[in-house]
Amino acid sequence: MLLRRIKHFFFTMTEQTLEKLRILTESAKYDVSCSSSGTVRSNRKNSGEACGVGNTVGGIGICHSFAEDGRCISLLKIMLTNHCIYDCAYCINRRTNDIRRATLSVTELVELTMEFYRRNYIEGLFLSSGVVRNPDYTMERLVRVVKDLRTVHRFNGYIHLKSIPGASRELVNEAGLYADRMSINIEIPNEQSLKFLAPEKDFQSVYQPMKFIQQGVLESQEERKKHRHAPRFVPAGQSTQMIVGATSDTDRDILRLSSALYGRPTMRRVYYSGYIPVNTYDNRLPVPQQPPLVRENRLYQADWLMRFYHFNVEEIVNEATPNLDLEIDPKLAWALRHPEAFPVDINRDDYERILRVPGIGVKSATLIVHSRRFGRVTSYHLKKMGVVMKKAQYFITCGELEVRGINELHPTTVRNLLLPSPKSKQKKDDGQLELKFE
Repeated sequence: MLLRRIKHFFFTMTEQTLEKLRILTESAKYDVSCSSSGTVRSNRKNSGEACGVGNTVGGIGICHSFAEDGRCISLLKIMLTNHCIYDCAYCINRRTNDIRRATLSVTELVELTMEFYRRNYIEGLFLSSGVVRNPDYTMERLVRVVKDLRTVHRFNGYIHLKSIPGASRELVNEAGLYADRMSINIEIPNEQSLKFLAPEKDFQSVYQPMKFIQQGVLESQEERKKHRHAPRFVPAGQSTQMIVGATSDTDRDILRLSSALYGRPTMRRVYYSGYIPVNTYDNRLPVPQQPPLVRENRLYQADWLMRFYHFNVEEIVNEATPNLDLEIDPKLAWALRHPEAFPVDINRDDYERILRVPGIGVKSATLIVHSRRFGRVTSYHLKKMGVVMKKAQYFITCGELEVRGINELHPTTVRNLLLPSPKSKQKKDDGQLELKFE
């Protein structure tokens, strides 16, 4: 029944619009920074204003939409146009590529979004664009799309808008009044490498709009302290993306930049995208056998350590070890390099030390600290709390554990014991990675 409704919807579209939709959703799939969290935008009820369309409740966007390649997506992820004046070596939409091009008018894109929403296919929009004519011309068209959705159609669903590098402060400020989240991609973590692969870009054109967004958010927060109903500005903050593996930059280079970005009060997420060789003819780019998915996964784990486990960059990667270990997660790698920090006494040590034990996550560390007020915590309790005892047993003491720890067995022995089995390794090689770790 649902399939029949979808087919009916597409048949009612003109063939030209349908073709544009295919081209522009395909062109948008390489941008991974499209999470839909961190905002609440609900409908107004019992007020003098007309009721709007949609809700963004509890910071959760939607999902249950699947792209042709099997990825689960929560938003209508589309470009306004895939024409572009830039010739970035790593981009599928670069000026010199011979690919199918398309452009949606502002009206077409607004109507598409509303029709998809009314049919319950989506609950939000992720909108980006190639740069045509100049950054301000493109940004002005993007602003018109989100403004029409909010003010004309009273759309209250989630909107993530990609800002255009080099766009003016006035346009960025206007966009921030209608978008839930804005982002601008750094792409390459080193400006020299960026200049090599994208000669028409520089860090200034990226950081300047980032600064405009940050200033707008902070000013909005101050205004709302004085006036409760002052308009929100980008309530879900901003994000960015870096390509992994297109240049010789180390994991340390990438994570140091991420750490600096997280120091900004409005930066919510840094995304890492394993380089996909879409322009194999360009000899400035590497030719990997497959995208570096394991490395991408390890970077996300390291990013998690910085944001939630109170690790700094130099603890995760340093001058001696500038790249992450691809065989084990970065928290375990740190523990093996620092046997002097163990064992940790589960019943006596503080939360910060417990949190650094491999196999113990934020939730389980909190449960341990709270539970030991009422009695001694044993290995039985730890299992019930979700601790991965296979890892943790070598780094803790809790009275009855008989397993010898890292200092008795030596880090190399513990590493060999905890390396994934050949079966798990094969699973990783096939690209089936799990981002979670403790």
